[in-house]
Amino acid sequence: MTSNTNTQASAVSVTADDEAGVIATTTAKRKRVSKEVAEGAEAVILSDLSSLEDVENPPPKTKKKKAGTKKSKRIIKTVKADVDEEPYEETKLKKARKPRKPKPEPVYDIPDVERRETKFRGRLGYACLNTILRNKKPASEAVFCSRTCRIDTIKKNGMDWVKDLGRKNVQDLITMIQWNEDNNIRFLRLSSEMFPFASHSIYGYSLEYCAPLLAEAGALAKKYGHRLTTHPGQFTQLGSPKPGVIQSSIRELEYHCQMLDLMRVGKDGVTIIHGGGVYDDKPDAIERIKTTIRDVLPQHVRDRLVLENDELCYNADDLLPICEELDVPLVFDYHHDALRPSSIPPAEIIRRANAIFARRGIRPKQHLSEPRPGAVTIMERRAHADRCERLPDELEDVAIDVDLMIEAKDKEQAVLHLYRIYGLQEVKHESLRPPNENQTKETKGRKSSKRVKKGNATLDEDVNDLEGQVEGEDVLNLEVDDGGDEVEGALEEEDEGQN
Repeated sequence: MTSNTNTQASAVSVTADDEAGVIATTTAKRKRVSKEVAEGAEAVILSDLSSLEDVENPPPKTKKKKAGTKKSKRIIKTVKADVDEEPYEETKLKKARKPRKPKPEPVYDIPDVERRETKFRGRLGYACLNTILRNKKPASEAVFCSRTCRIDTIKKNGMDWVKDLGRKNVQDLITMIQWNEDNNIRFLRLSSEMFPFASHSIYGYSLEYCAPLLAEAGALAKKYGHRLTTHPGQFTQLGSPKPGVIQSSIRELEYHCQMLDLMRVGKDGVTIIHGGGVYDDKPDAIERIKTTIRDVLPQHVRDRLVLENDELCYNADDLLPICEELDVPLVFDYHHDALRPSSIPPAEIIRRANAIFARRGIRPKQHLSEPRPGAVTIMERRAHADRCERLPDELEDVAIDVDLMIEAKDKEQAVLHLYRIYGLQEVKHESLRPPNENQTKETKGRKSSKRVKKGNATLDEDVNDLEGQVEGEDVLNLEVDDGGDEVEGALEEEDEGQN
């Protein structure tokens, strides 16, 4: 019994010793493995650090090792993550972009002009757009008064959106008036697109919402003694045989008059239109014009109405009798008279027209433009040149002061150009821009070498055939009483409202 007990105790003792030996062996192995792992990791780190040092001080012009720099750094980060068991991501900080330096103002080479003498001392003006203000950079700083839109945009954005366009246009008008005063220009035609679609049969609206701002613009013009006028587009037809066209034309005239009234512009703020289309029967069309003016136009619209001879349908021979009968002033356009001459000499037309202005207590005004250099055909000659090179001789014999609207593509530059030629006003050199030396005879929407198609008809470049264009444009652009969208952007003023 005792022997068995000793045997069992010995066995237990051996087993315990064996287990202790195994544990000791295992522990030693673990320490050795751990040490080897640590040494291996340290070796890798030291190796990579050594590689990094070599890369960070590469031989000159060794591009490959620059690429290795990024790779080595990535390895170090990975090893550190493995050893520390704390992976991390490095956030690269983007360098802030330096603001661009503003471009220096360009230096313009302004050519000399040939000096001339004149007795004219009236005001010279331009229409609707100032090229210097319109071309300001960045585009967000551009100043202009013809922000417009399409009817689809009104449907999407609502009436408040389109009204805000009008508000911005008036704000920029104030800037234009101040610029004009700073440059001795005191005569300006307002853009007909100041309030987009204000006269539309469906999407039209009153300008009362903008009355305070319009009054501010008018007060500034009055303070400086500036004359402001308007010129609705050629689609305003008082002699149309279609009642819908007549009503659309009257709404357009009322819109322009409300704009002038809210600006508190006096009698000199006239609204100018052409005779319009002849509709295959000029005598009947003339009678409809007279009837509309005498019996249909509201009095406040008639008080501002002025007719102008055009180059297509109605010359001074046609309009002067109407104007004298109805006591409606006539604006004489020299360029139009040259293209479609009247049997009455210009000096006589001016004398009789000025007599009507005098009876009405309105300061006379005339229009001046020139055809582009090299223009031959009637369509080429209709296009306005960038600038005018001389004042009309007829102005020398006019006993009273007349305001002259310069209808030229270079806008305020055309006025400053005449100032320099005739010494009419002091001109700031920084406000001058050089003329375009390569004027083309073609203009947008007016191709001199092509036949013009309207519907099924083909119109040759002949004055008599061109009369029909106005009728076609009339029907196309003013038939809006049925609520259609066919006139989106129709009142795009070419030479009258924008140029």
